Parts: sequence; C-alpha cells; structure tokens
Amino acid sequence: MEQRDDIIEYSLYNHHSEEEGKKKRKTIWKVTLILSVITAVEVLLGAFIKQGSDFWLSVKILFIVLTIFKAAYIVLTFMHLGDEKKTFKWIILLPYLIFMLYLIFIGLYEGTSVGIRSL
Repeated sequence: MEQRDDIIEYSLYNHHSEEEGKKKRKTIWKVTLILSVITAVEVLLGAFIKQGSDFWLSVKILFIVLTIFKAAYIVLTFMHLGDEKKTFKWIILLPYLIFMLYLIFIGLYEGTSVGIRSL
C-alpha cells in the first residue's frame, strides 16, 4: 500500500542537534535585540526632539539612515542573504538602496514645493 504524502507529519523529520538549536535561538535573540534597539532610538528621538528645533534636520537624516539600515538587516537576516557571498549581497541590495535613495530624494525635493503657487 502506497503512503499518501499529504498526511505525512514533516515536522517529525527535523534532525538537528541541541547545539544547533541553541545557535539558532541565540541568532533570533540577537536579531530581536538589534532591531528593538534601533526602533527604540527612533521612537525616543521622535518623542523628545520636536519639529522646528535646531536638530530636526539631523534627526530626519538619522531616521532615513536607520530605516535603510533596518531594511537591509531584515533582508540579510530573514531572507538568508547574510550567508551568501559579499558580491551577491550587493547585487541584491544595491538596486533597492538606489530605489530608496531615489524615493527619499523625490520626497525631499517635491516636499519643498508644497505651498508654492505658480502663476
């Protein structure tokens, strides 16, 4: 009698050691900590530095840099690009980085024309 493949419990075929499990859990905690710290810095800066202050331009630039860093870190970690060769990482990340910088430029450039009326 042939065994049906739609009722096989594939989770029973998980063959990793406790050391590998500890390593994976350590990686998960590390990723959680890094992303949480960056997010906390962004939230604290946004909460304590008000728009119009002398530091607001610096805060906006820092937000952009931290957001790009978080996005790249998430892609490298959760899409398993961190294990790839450096060239392949750049082939994947560079188009996204250029696109994000383009969107930032358009947002900042076009944002200056808000409220300006043409004749």
